[in-house]
Amino acid sequence: MNNCVTIVLGKEEITLKINEKAKEEEIVECLEEKIPELKRLYQDEKTPIFVTGKVLKEKEMKIVQEKIQKEIDVKIEFDSPKALGLHEIKRAFSEEIESSETKFYRGSLRSGKKIEYEGSIVVLGDVNSGAEVIAGENIVIVGILRGMAHAGAKGNRKAMISAVSIEAPQLRIADIIKETEKEEEQERKTYAHLEENKMIIE
Repeated sequence: MNNCVTIVLGKEEITLKINEKAKEEEIVECLEEKIPELKRLYQDEKTPIFVTGKVLKEKEMKIVQEKIQKEIDVKIEFDSPKALGLHEIKRAFSEEIESSETKFYRGSLRSGKKIEYEGSIVVLGDVNSGAEVIAGENIVIVGILRGMAHAGAKGNRKAMISAVSIEAPQLRIADIIKETEKEEEQERKTYAHLEENKMIIE
């Protein structure tokens, strides 16, 4: 992808905008081409850099930071959340994730157990009440979901939650939370996703 990184010079900061569809290797390649331009802007002052556009994974943020700071001594801030979870989401977005990096957890999650991953999570067992599963992308439970599940935990509203049976009192996808109604508890539900900012469990 050509020119996937754009530099915008402002009064108080320099904004580095990364194309939302850019892949990691494209970001690295484009950034290496842009660094000489950045260095010219930093001849006289140390204006901070603000990185926005694509919501980056932790690995991608580290790569961008290291590439720039190797050449320029400058403070870098990211628009992307540095951790997973509802309180970390800065903005919601929609990105297709039919295929993604996946973490497999073998066995059931007991109360008090928590697993997190920036990609998708597959649990080969039940998620019991009091356990938590937090994924940057999709969550698939090959068992019963009774604990808390938060998919799209960096803000991706295209994420989904699937289980043999969803019996959790609360589900979260991106920045949307849904409490399970009593009537819904009587019906077997296996799939949760968002439609027009509303969570559908079916």
